[in-house]
Amino acid sequence: MEARATVLVIEDDPDIRELLSISMARENWKLVEAKSAEEALDYLGKSGADCILLDVMLPGMDGFRAVRKIRETENGRDAPVIMATARGEESDIIAGLELGADDYVVKPYSPKVLIARIRAALRRREDAAAGAAAKAGVLRQGRLRLDSGRHEAFCGEQRLDLLPTEFALLRHFASHPDIVFTRGQLIAATKGSGYPVTDRAIDVQILGLRKKLADSGGMIETVRGIGYRLRADG
Repeated sequence: MEARATVLVIEDDPDIRELLSISMARENWKLVEAKSAEEALDYLGKSGADCILLDVMLPGMDGFRAVRKIRETENGRDAPVIMATARGEESDIIAGLELGADDYVVKPYSPKVLIARIRAALRRREDAAAGAAAKAGVLRQGRLRLDSGRHEAFCGEQRLDLLPTEFALLRHFASHPDIVFTRGQLIAATKGSGYPVTDRAIDVQILGLRKKLADSGGMIETVRGIGYRLRADG
Protein backbone atom coordinates (compact mmCIF):
# COMPACT_ATOMS: atom_id res chain seq x y z
CA MET A 1 0.00 0.00 0.00
CA GLU A 2 1.31 3.44 -0.93
CA ALA A 3 2.24 5.66 2.03
CA ARG A 4 -0.35 8.35 2.78
CA ALA A 5 2.23 10.96 3.83
CA THR A 6 5.96 11.42 4.27
CA VAL A 7 7.12 12.60 7.70
CA LEU A 8 10.71 13.77 8.14
CA VAL A 9 11.89 13.20 11.72
CA ILE A 10 14.99 15.14 12.78
CA GLU A 11 16.01 13.46 16.03
CA ASP A 12 19.37 12.20 17.31
CA ASP A 13 17.95 9.83 19.96
CA PRO A 14 17.65 6.32 18.40
CA ASP A 15 15.10 5.16 21.00
CA ILE A 16 12.75 8.02 20.14
CA ARG A 17 13.19 7.37 16.42
CA GLU A 18 12.33 3.70 16.96
CA LEU A 19 9.20 4.61 18.95
CA LEU A 20 8.09 7.04 16.25
CA SER A 21 8.78 4.46 13.55
CA ILE A 22 6.33 2.04 15.17
CA SER A 23 3.65 4.70 15.68
CA MET A 24 3.91 6.06 12.14
CA ALA A 25 3.82 2.61 10.58
CA ARG A 26 0.35 2.21 12.09
CA GLU A 27 -0.71 5.39 10.29
CA ASN A 28 0.79 4.17 6.99
CA TRP A 29 3.13 7.17 6.91
CA LYS A 30 6.56 6.99 5.34
CA LEU A 31 9.19 7.87 7.94
CA VAL A 32 12.39 9.58 6.82
CA GLU A 33 14.98 9.78 9.63
CA ALA A 34 17.69 12.40 10.01
CA LYS A 35 20.09 12.40 12.96
CA SER A 36 21.07 16.06 12.49
CA ALA A 37 19.76 19.27 10.97
CA GLU A 38 22.52 19.13 8.37
CA GLU A 39 21.40 15.67 7.26
CA ALA A 40 17.77 16.86 7.07
CA LEU A 41 18.67 19.92 5.01
CA ASP A 42 20.58 17.71 2.60
CA TYR A 43 17.47 15.54 2.21
CA LEU A 44 15.22 18.58 1.68
CA GLY A 45 17.56 19.76 -1.03
CA LYS A 46 16.54 16.68 -3.02
CA SER A 47 13.11 15.59 -1.77
CA GLY A 48 10.05 16.92 0.01
CA ALA A 49 8.10 16.01 3.14
CA ASP A 50 4.45 16.44 4.10
CA CYS A 51 5.36 17.16 7.74
CA ILE A 52 8.61 17.74 9.63
CA LEU A 53 9.20 16.77 13.27
CA LEU A 54 12.18 18.69 14.63
CA ASP A 55 14.12 18.30 17.88
CA VAL A 56 15.87 21.39 19.27
CA MET A 57 18.91 19.91 21.00
CA LEU A 58 20.75 18.36 18.07
CA PRO A 59 24.44 17.79 17.34
CA GLY A 60 25.79 20.62 15.21
CA MET A 61 23.07 23.05 14.16
CA ASP A 62 20.32 23.32 16.79
CA GLY A 63 16.61 23.20 16.01
CA PHE A 64 16.09 26.96 16.24
CA ARG A 65 18.63 27.63 13.50
CA ALA A 66 17.38 24.61 11.59
CA VAL A 67 13.75 25.75 11.33
CA ARG A 68 14.91 29.02 9.78
CA LYS A 69 17.08 27.12 7.28
CA ILE A 70 14.21 24.72 6.51
CA ARG A 71 11.98 27.66 5.61
CA GLU A 72 14.62 28.84 3.13
CA THR A 73 14.50 25.58 1.15
CA GLU A 74 12.08 24.99 -1.71
CA ASN A 75 10.88 21.67 -0.28
CA GLY A 76 10.60 22.89 3.31
CA ARG A 77 9.04 26.30 2.74
CA ASP A 78 5.42 25.18 3.06
CA ALA A 79 5.76 21.91 5.00
CA PRO A 80 4.31 22.02 8.53
CA VAL A 81 7.08 21.91 11.15
CA ILE A 82 6.43 20.56 14.66
CA MET A 83 9.20 21.17 17.17
CA ALA A 84 9.45 18.41 19.78
CA THR A 85 11.94 19.05 22.56
CA ALA A 86 12.67 18.93 26.28
CA ARG A 87 13.13 22.71 26.24
CA GLY A 88 9.75 23.83 27.47
CA GLU A 89 10.38 27.34 28.72
CA GLU A 90 7.91 29.92 27.48
CA SER A 91 10.73 31.83 25.78
CA ASP A 92 11.79 28.68 23.89
CA ILE A 93 8.24 28.02 22.68
CA ILE A 94 7.82 31.63 21.53
CA ALA A 95 11.18 31.54 19.77
CA GLY A 96 10.35 28.34 17.92
CA LEU A 97 6.96 29.60 16.73
CA GLU A 98 8.31 33.00 15.71
CA LEU A 99 11.12 31.37 13.72
CA GLY A 100 8.61 29.45 11.62
CA ALA A 101 7.44 26.35 13.49
CA ASP A 102 3.74 25.52 13.24
CA ASP A 103 3.50 23.68 16.54
CA TYR A 104 5.64 23.00 19.63
CA VAL A 105 5.48 19.85 21.76
CA VAL A 106 7.42 19.46 25.01
CA LYS A 107 9.11 16.17 25.94
CA PRO A 108 8.27 13.79 27.43
CA TYR A 109 5.19 13.57 25.24
CA SER A 110 2.58 10.91 24.64
CA PRO A 111 3.15 9.23 21.24
CA LYS A 112 -0.62 9.27 20.72
CA VAL A 113 -0.78 13.01 21.32
CA LEU A 114 2.14 13.62 18.96
CA ILE A 115 0.52 11.49 16.24
CA ALA A 116 -2.69 13.53 16.70
CA ARG A 117 -0.68 16.75 16.29
CA ILE A 118 0.87 15.40 13.07
CA ARG A 119 -2.55 14.35 11.78
CA ALA A 120 -3.87 17.86 12.45
CA ALA A 121 -0.90 19.43 10.65
CA LEU A 122 -1.45 17.16 7.64
CA ARG A 123 -5.16 18.05 7.56
CA ARG A 124 -4.34 21.75 7.60
CA ARG A 125 -1.92 21.20 4.72
CA GLU A 126 -4.56 19.26 2.75
CA ASP A 127 -7.18 21.92 3.46
CA ALA A 128 -4.84 24.65 2.25
CA ALA A 129 -4.13 22.72 -0.95
CA ALA A 130 -7.84 22.05 -1.47
CA GLY A 131 -8.62 25.74 -0.93
CA ALA A 132 -6.05 26.74 -3.54
CA ALA A 133 -7.50 24.22 -5.97
CA ALA A 134 -11.04 25.45 -5.28
CA LYS A 135 -9.98 29.00 -6.09
CA ALA A 136 -8.55 27.74 -9.35
CA GLY A 137 -11.98 26.24 -10.04
CA VAL A 138 -10.90 22.65 -10.76
CA LEU A 139 -10.30 19.90 -8.22
CA ARG A 140 -8.61 16.62 -9.19
CA GLN A 141 -8.39 13.49 -7.09
CA GLY A 142 -7.46 10.19 -8.70
CA ARG A 143 -9.90 9.58 -11.57
CA LEU A 144 -12.18 12.38 -10.37
CA ARG A 145 -12.25 15.89 -11.81
CA LEU A 146 -14.64 18.51 -10.47
CA ASP A 147 -15.13 21.99 -11.90
CA SER A 148 -16.96 24.08 -9.32
CA GLY A 149 -17.42 27.04 -11.66
CA ARG A 150 -19.19 24.92 -14.29
CA HIS A 151 -20.71 22.56 -11.71
CA GLU A 152 -19.39 19.60 -13.70
CA ALA A 153 -17.93 16.33 -12.45
CA PHE A 154 -16.11 13.62 -14.37
CA CYS A 155 -14.86 10.16 -13.43
CA GLY A 156 -12.25 9.37 -16.02
CA GLU A 157 -13.85 10.48 -19.31
CA GLN A 158 -17.40 9.86 -18.07
CA ARG A 159 -19.41 12.97 -17.18
CA LEU A 160 -21.45 12.48 -14.01
CA ASP A 161 -25.02 13.77 -13.82
CA LEU A 162 -25.07 14.84 -10.17
CA LEU A 163 -27.69 16.55 -8.07
CA PRO A 164 -26.45 19.61 -6.11
CA THR A 165 -26.09 17.69 -2.83
CA GLU A 166 -24.31 14.82 -4.57
CA PHE A 167 -21.90 17.27 -6.17
CA ALA A 168 -21.25 18.95 -2.79
CA LEU A 169 -20.60 15.58 -1.14
CA LEU A 170 -18.21 14.44 -3.85
CA ARG A 171 -16.35 17.76 -3.78
CA HIS A 172 -16.00 17.53 0.01
CA PHE A 173 -14.69 13.96 -0.19
CA ALA A 174 -12.28 14.82 -3.01
CA SER A 175 -10.97 17.81 -1.04
CA HIS A 176 -10.16 15.56 1.94
CA PRO A 177 -9.06 12.14 0.63
CA ASP A 178 -8.68 9.30 3.16
CA ILE A 179 -10.28 11.38 5.93
CA VAL A 180 -13.23 9.67 7.65
CA PHE A 181 -16.32 11.84 8.13
CA THR A 182 -19.33 11.13 10.30
CA ARG A 183 -22.75 11.63 8.80
CA GLY A 184 -23.18 14.74 10.94
CA GLN A 185 -19.95 16.22 9.61
CA LEU A 186 -21.05 15.55 6.03
CA ILE A 187 -24.39 17.26 6.67
CA ALA A 188 -22.62 20.28 8.15
CA ALA A 189 -20.13 20.43 5.26
CA THR A 190 -22.77 20.29 2.53
CA LYS A 191 -25.83 21.92 4.14
CA GLY A 192 -24.46 23.93 7.03
CA SER A 193 -24.49 23.39 10.78
CA GLY A 194 -27.88 22.60 12.27
CA TYR A 195 -29.53 21.73 8.93
CA PRO A 196 -32.50 19.40 9.57
CA VAL A 197 -31.33 16.34 7.64
CA THR A 198 -31.31 12.83 9.09
CA ASP A 199 -28.35 10.47 9.01
CA ARG A 200 -30.45 8.15 6.85
CA ALA A 201 -30.75 10.89 4.23
CA ILE A 202 -26.94 10.99 3.93
CA ASP A 203 -26.87 7.21 3.49
CA VAL A 204 -29.34 7.55 0.60
CA GLN A 205 -27.24 10.31 -1.00
CA ILE A 206 -24.10 8.18 -0.72
CA LEU A 207 -25.91 5.22 -2.27
CA GLY A 208 -27.02 7.40 -5.20
CA LEU A 209 -23.52 8.80 -5.62
CA ARG A 210 -21.98 5.33 -5.71
CA LYS A 211 -24.46 4.24 -8.39
CA LYS A 212 -23.55 7.22 -10.57
CA LEU A 213 -19.85 6.47 -10.12
CA ALA A 214 -20.62 2.97 -11.45
CA ASP A 215 -17.48 0.77 -11.39
CA SER A 216 -15.67 3.44 -9.34
CA GLY A 217 -18.36 3.60 -6.66
CA GLY A 218 -16.21 1.56 -4.30
CA MET A 219 -13.86 4.53 -3.87
CA ILE A 220 -16.39 5.85 -1.34
CA GLU A 221 -15.89 3.49 1.57
CA THR A 222 -18.12 2.84 4.54
CA VAL A 223 -16.19 2.93 7.83
CA ARG A 224 -18.33 0.83 10.12
CA GLY A 225 -19.57 2.66 13.19
CA ILE A 226 -18.19 6.02 12.04
CA GLY A 227 -19.16 7.17 8.55
CA TYR A 228 -17.57 7.44 5.11
CA ARG A 229 -14.32 8.32 3.36
CA LEU A 230 -12.97 8.63 -0.16
CA ARG A 231 -9.96 6.44 -0.97
CA ALA A 232 -7.16 8.63 -2.36
CA ASP A 233 -6.05 5.83 -4.68
CA GLY A 234 -9.57 5.26 -5.92
